Amino acid sequence: MKTRFKPKFNIRKGDKVVVITGDDKDLTKTRTVKKVLVDQSRVIVEGVNVVTKHTKPSAQNTKGGIVKMEAPIHISNVMLWDAKEKAPAKIKRVRENGKTVRISKKSGDKI
Repeated sequence: MKTRFKPKFNIRKGDKVVVITGDDKDLTKTRTVKKVLVDQSRVIVEGVNVVTKHTKPSAQNTKGGIVKMEAPIHISNVMLWDAKEKAPAKIKRVRENGKTVRISKKSGDKI
């Protein structure tokens, strides 16, 4: 993504999210974000979009073989989970004491 300004996303590493579209869609099962790839607008979510990768033998992995790993999905396909409401929720940002705080629009609680 070639842009002048770095995009700001409401999802961070370690957040609980639900997948709202795609093959792994499940609006009741929460999953954890492993990594956010800001430049590509993608996230790696635990247990979602699992692909098999064939690896050659190397110094770290002497055997090689087939490895199952999570591939990134687009950030628009996931939504933050509101634990209080037990449902996916949209987020608004509010400045408090010079810091930006994420607040759920459904319950009004900090995330």
